[in-house]
Amino acid sequence: MTAAFATPSSLPSPALHRLLDHTAEAVQAVRSGRSLTDVLARCPAEMRPGVQALSFHTLRWLGSATEARALLAPKAPPPTVDALLVTSLALLWPAGANNDAPPYADHTLVDQAVTAVRHRTPAAAGFINAVLRRFLREREAIVEAVRHTPMGAYNHPLWWIERIKRDWPACWSPLLLAANQHPPMTLRVNARRGSGETYVRSLAALGRAATLLEDPPGLSIWGGQAVVLAAPSPVHQLPGFASGEVSVQDAAAQRAAHLLLNGANLQPGARVLDACAAPGGKTAHLLELADLDLLALDSDPQRLARVQEGLKRLGLQAELKAGDARAPQGWWDGRPFDAILLDAPCTASGIVRRHPDVRWLRRPDDITALARIQAEMLDSLWPLLAPGGRLLYATCSIFPAEGRQQIDAFLQRLPPGTARLEPQSPGHLLPLPDNAATGLYGHGAVLQDGFFYALIRKT
Repeated sequence: MTAAFATPSSLPSPALHRLLDHTAEAVQAVRSGRSLTDVLARCPAEMRPGVQALSFHTLRWLGSATEARALLAPKAPPPTVDALLVTSLALLWPAGANNDAPPYADHTLVDQAVTAVRHRTPAAAGFINAVLRRFLREREAIVEAVRHTPMGAYNHPLWWIERIKRDWPACWSPLLLAANQHPPMTLRVNARRGSGETYVRSLAALGRAATLLEDPPGLSIWGGQAVVLAAPSPVHQLPGFASGEVSVQDAAAQRAAHLLLNGANLQPGARVLDACAAPGGKTAHLLELADLDLLALDSDPQRLARVQEGLKRLGLQAELKAGDARAPQGWWDGRPFDAILLDAPCTASGIVRRHPDVRWLRRPDDITALARIQAEMLDSLWPLLAPGGRLLYATCSIFPAEGRQQIDAFLQRLPPGTARLEPQSPGHLLPLPDNAATGLYGHGAVLQDGFFYALIRKT
């Protein structure tokens, strides 16, 4: 949804109290375990852009708002009232390090929050009014107190904060803080249609600034096709989007196709499997770069429809099949693949800037459950790879249990001498301005998503 790139106050929207009402519903749904994407899909169309913008803002500040509510009203109100209250507090929160300023004037927000609660729980109107006005009177002291609590300081669940501390002791604090910054909008120029350099010039002619991500000397990371916009844009306003000249894809995700293909010496028509292919960005990128006999597999037929839509827009073709990567007997024809991309299901902990509901939806045991699924997929797909072929394992996670630890365990399960981790495997790419672990991730001065990549050759 392109509305994710709008700011709440810039959106022509229905009455604010209606937006607050729907936003509080969305926040309550996320707290109860429902995806924000699913909630927004059920939101009235005319409300959706504004509700999405307010929901994103609220979820980025939900930890601070929750701690503030606990100070202002230690006894939690009913869930519907509490959701509206923390939503309002988040929207009144002062600007943080990323200059995420309150989108509405204080008096307007309080007045509209009271109006919103009157429509659902009239008896709570006085309570909402009193708590919000007290917050405004004591805002400086409350904000200072909240910033001394872990959840208030970092706006993540406590278990997540402790996990990041343990997994990344040298950079845990900036890693958590970076997760609340607004993500850049990055494009992938279709290599069959043009170059990133040409596209940047075409944007400049329209008065729109953009930066081409350049590869370091001797390395092909983005291949001159990755373009970062200075300001986000609805896709329908991007030159050439409808005709397949360009797609939206984060710079970290664009590394997958280059990693799998560079140095693979695949011949035209080589058989390639893209397991867990939906929504199809990496599928399309592979086909933009090479002539492949590509099978795009996903367990969800509805998500495969999105893959097909993307390929049609780009003028590309692949075989699409619904099936479980852990059970090849249900879809594999017995012919080995020359290369396999396994973009495995994961916690999505590396993309919480784009999906701020993820941190509030996940539970600690999700990591263990997903790691088990990842291991099963690796074990099931490895026999399908031809000798000399390469498998690229990818997750958009920063948890080592879904990355380095997962691959270490997989390699130990294989017979000695049958697999080799390729030297160009980046490993964990952290969503920080400069990733010292690789020396490359901050190249181009753009903050990218968090990913893990391991390229394994069958020897």
